[in-house]
Order: sequence, then C-alpha cells, then structure tokens
Amino acid sequence: MQDYREFLEEVLIPEDKLQARIVELAKEIDRDYEGEDLHLVCILRGGLLFLADLMRHLTIPSSIDFMAVSSYGAGARKTTGQVRIGMDLQNDISNRNVLLVEDIVDSGYTIASVLEFLQMRHPKTLRVCTLLDKPERREVEVPIHYRGFTIPDTFVFGYGLDIDEYYRNLRFIGSVNPERYQPSE
Repeated sequence: MQDYREFLEEVLIPEDKLQARIVELAKEIDRDYEGEDLHLVCILRGGLLFLADLMRHLTIPSSIDFMAVSSYGAGARKTTGQVRIGMDLQNDISNRNVLLVEDIVDSGYTIASVLEFLQMRHPKTLRVCTLLDKPERREVEVPIHYRGFTIPDTFVFGYGLDIDEYYRNLRFIGSVNPERYQPSE
C-alpha cells in the first residue's frame, strides 16, 4: 500500500476540530434524550472510531450494537445502489430510542436502506448521527438529525474511513489527490 502522504491532498478536518465537534454532538444528543436511554447502532467499520469517541462523551444511559452494511466494492468510490447486510443487530430494538451512528452519508442509499430495515423492528425513535455529510452526492434524501461536518464532494479517508481498507487509524480526515493515488491491485 502506498504511503498516504504521497496522495494526501489536504487535511480537511484536523484532530482537534474532530474532537471538539464530537463533544458538541454528544451534548446535543444528551439534551435531546434527557431522562431517556439510547441504543447506539454503529455501522461497521467506518463508524467505529466515531462511535467510541461519541459514546465516551455521552452522559445519558446508552447501549451499543453493530451492523455491517455495504454498498461499495473494495476501493470503490461509487455506490452500487445495492445494500448488503453483512451482520445484523444482536439486540431487540422494539420500543427503544435508536441512534444510527455512521461515518459518512453521501448518496444516501445505504442509510435509507438501513433506516427502512430498522423501522420494521418498531423502535420508539430512530434517528441518524453522521460524522460527515456530502450533500452534493445525495441521490436519495435521508433525514440527518446530528451532523458533524458538511464536506465537499471529494474522496476522503482517515478517522475510521478507509482507502483500500487502510488508514482508518489516522486521527484526521484527509482528502485524496486522485492524480497521485494508485489503487491497490
């Protein structure tokens, strides 16, 4: 795998801004769910770091669950529009407050499909919290209740988001210079 510094266009969101916004999001969520409990559903793998940092700042009672969902091929930038559930929830969500925690919403296909799938399980409430939103790429409108950052239509990686399954561990969100990036074979 190519060293990310070779294709990093720019650091879009540095670590300090990421962490500050996550604290703000947690305060909004705490306020909105005051006196309630919350079941956080993380979409793997990209949302994992965001979930971990977000839940550390929540003060309301919360539990977590995970789903593996995909509509992208390895290294692909465009969605296929077909969503696959690779791993379903382990807990019953009927009559519970559910917050879907996602790394990025761009086309909207994945979130729309997951919301439809979860709604059939009759949660008390069902909302979306995304770290990144790319409204320019939206093909399906989806409700976003908590948004970390709105970003331009650029290929991003870091802080949970991968490029060819690498660099999720970076503490910032960076954009890719497509002229300098060479996909893995």
